[in-house]
Amino acid sequence: MKAVVCMKYGPPEVLQLRDFEKPTPKKNEICIKIHATSVTSSDCIIRGFNLPKWHPLGLMMGLVLGFGKPRNPILGMVAAGEIDSMGQDAKRFNISDQVFAYTVKSSTRMRFGTYAQYICIPEDWLVLPIPSEITYEEAAAIPYGGELALHFLKKGDVQSRKKVLIIGASGAIGTAAVQLASYYGAKVTGVCSTPNLELVRSLGAEAVIDYTKEDYSKRSERYDLILDAVPLLVADSKRFKKQARSALAPKGKFISINNGSPTPNINDLVLLKNLVESGKYKPVIDKSFPLEQIVEAHRYVETGHKKGNVVITIEHNET
Repeated sequence: MKAVVCMKYGPPEVLQLRDFEKPTPKKNEICIKIHATSVTSSDCIIRGFNLPKWHPLGLMMGLVLGFGKPRNPILGMVAAGEIDSMGQDAKRFNISDQVFAYTVKSSTRMRFGTYAQYICIPEDWLVLPIPSEITYEEAAAIPYGGELALHFLKKGDVQSRKKVLIIGASGAIGTAAVQLASYYGAKVTGVCSTPNLELVRSLGAEAVIDYTKEDYSKRSERYDLILDAVPLLVADSKRFKKQARSALAPKGKFISINNGSPTPNINDLVLLKNLVESGKYKPVIDKSFPLEQIVEAHRYVETGHKKGNVVITIEHNET
């Protein structure tokens, strides 16, 4: 099978396309024939090891992933495809079922490897049938931003917050958070740059602020919940965090996606699937690249200016 490997930490150019043997599922595993995956900001941070080892998240990254180089050289944690084979004890799915998956069970139990044509994972991990009437690419754009947005919004008790400010509202997590906070009944204000104002407004934000022209912390408006959805790899992330705290209402809550390690939740993935099927949530896709252009995809994500998700398509030309 074809797969992209990261044999050492570094810039996008360390990623290489290589041939591997197709994996065989263990007793309780399914093997997914992957048709689409995504490149996330987390992928870029992992590939570049862009956190100092003394940083709490940097230390965890080293312990889980490996300090000198990745223990598992095939990165990627999101997959959309079809069941190719199953272990003898796997019963949840049938061969050829279309599924999407987030290959992270907890902050310390994860199985990278979706930058490949196939991956094997336990059937009781975060795997669900693909929502009806959407493409593999759209399905691959659901888990990462949706799961993280739900985790941090719930951490901020979004259901009891009337006014929510989302910083970085145009990224994978931000576009999900705008839609999900609106679903929970909050009045959402999104912070983004000029080209993304209409996108964020179309997702359900009642107000949008162009951070290139205005310091939102100087407004009189105060917010019950502020979600900082700006990844660490974006240069302005520290400035946004400093501004945000001064915009909080009394007893307001500030939550950053860069603090803590979220635990994925199958119930959240089920909710996302249901919301997609009911038309209440739609993952945003900015660009799509073939697997062979993974380096270009990583370069693009690292600009910090993507809109929603960057998807990777994977071809299968077996004879």
